[in-house]
Amino acid sequence: MKATCLISDLREMPGFAATAADRVWRAWWKPNGVPLAALRARLDESLGPAVARVPSSFVAHRDGAFLGTAALIASDVEARPELTPWVAALWVEAGERGQGIGATLVAHAAKAAFAAGHERVYLCASAANAPYYLKLGWTRIEADVDGLDIFVLEPEA
Repeated sequence: MKATCLISDLREMPGFAATAADRVWRAWWKPNGVPLAALRARLDESLGPAVARVPSSFVAHRDGAFLGTAALIASDVEARPELTPWVAALWVEAGERGQGIGATLVAHAAKAAFAAGHERVYLCASAANAPYYLKLGWTRIEADVDGLDIFVLEPEA
């Protein structure tokens, strides 16, 4: 049985920044021809002072090993700039999936948004991944916005 993972703000674990950037870049940015340096520059924005909490990046780790990442960013869908903030870029290492690490990362990022005073937080996902977020308690508010479904989460009463 594997030990429980820890979730940390990337500001506290900057040694994971290159790995987090690489995984997110390979999953979503590289296929669209965006250079790794462009993704790394956006990730590095979350290494600044934690005053506003947006942007922030979080990493899951165990015994010094990177397990996954998620981000809290201002906007993730160009067609909906009025919606903010967003949980984005969820990634869990292939061998670590199915253990609740992704759900823990998503919950951690959402709680950071609520702690910063936001009344709701958003995320987008493909229709194929929608059931995962619905199971986590997110509510779909729009379907097929530039090929993605949009979800919202509000803090528990």
